[in-house]
Amino acid sequence: MKALWPETDRATWRAALERYSSVVERQKVARLIDLDRWYRAELPDAIRSRTKPHVELPELVRLTEWKMARGVWRAPNLVLVRGNAPSLVISASTAALAAVPDPKAPVAAMAALAGVGPATGSAAVAAFAPEHYPFFDELVAQQVPALGEVKWTLAYYAKYADALRARAAEIGGGWTPAMVEQALWANVGGKARAV
Repeated sequence: MKALWPETDRATWRAALERYSSVVERQKVARLIDLDRWYRAELPDAIRSRTKPHVELPELVRLTEWKMARGVWRAPNLVLVRGNAPSLVISASTAALAAVPDPKAPVAAMAALAGVGPATGSAAVAAFAPEHYPFFDELVAQQVPALGEVKWTLAYYAKYADALRARAAEIGGGWTPAMVEQALWANVGGKARAV
């Protein structure tokens, strides 16, 4: 595949984004297709339908499973996520989503939960506000030359998200940071693996 990041043509970006679903299917990872459909189509509406938008524990577990199915399966993290008190997940995610569109606070608030780092935290926040936040994915970060080596820190995520926000603005036409993330991931063919 040709490098997508330096492209300025919106049609080229659109073509990469349109391949996203087929790339998800080609991963051949158990449940990824269903989890991805749920993450993109159902979870955002569920979060937004609440008087105070928040994520509930079963949703946090499921989005963690989605993240791991699309990337690297880390069973100990999933155990930690499942061990969070339901009320703590609600209060932390309520505070996180109330902080939108702050560039750092929402992901930091989510990352305070057990087993939730910047990647999982970004998944929750991006589901609620894809116009402000991309999901933090290593394969995507590796395509952004100015970011350097991937570091799983909140500071690195902030640089990553800023870069994807800037690229979405440059592409224009209603592009969001989440769309940029999906197009970049699809362009390299994904790399989901379950171990």
